Amino acid sequence: MTRIAVKPTLQPELFVYSFPVRVYFENTDAGGVVYHAEYLKFLERARTEWLRRLGYDHQALARDHRALFVVTAMTIDFSRPARLDDSLAVSVRLESLGRVRCVFVQEVKRDDEVLAKARVTVASVTGENMKPVEIPEGLRKKMEASL
Repeated sequence: MTRIAVKPTLQPELFVYSFPVRVYFENTDAGGVVYHAEYLKFLERARTEWLRRLGYDHQALARDHRALFVVTAMTIDFSRPARLDDSLAVSVRLESLGRVRCVFVQEVKRDDEVLAKARVTVASVTGENMKPVEIPEGLRKKMEASL
């Protein structure tokens, strides 16, 4: 019998980072539903922890590379409400990477149910004058590996 070696393909879900979030009273309106602006905080926390997972943090980037990340564009589609005490998972997937900008696709889920989807464009800028600056090479290489 002839055996054929099959090269395994990379699965995109291997490159998705998930950050857990619990919904507290401070995140909700009077009806116990998460206020829409709170999703921005959840998304930011997940991207920050994704960056930490790569071995970088915002303060070190500013101090050692004079680089800050700023959100330059964001679209969010809300499909279902999150509620008080929900346990959520906020995912981060790098969609594209340029020299200065990158685009993330993020989802907020409760179990397998998608509550919100976001597409976030982030740019690297200097802290002094907020001018575009290239993403530091070491970080960029780690980011490329997650594409």
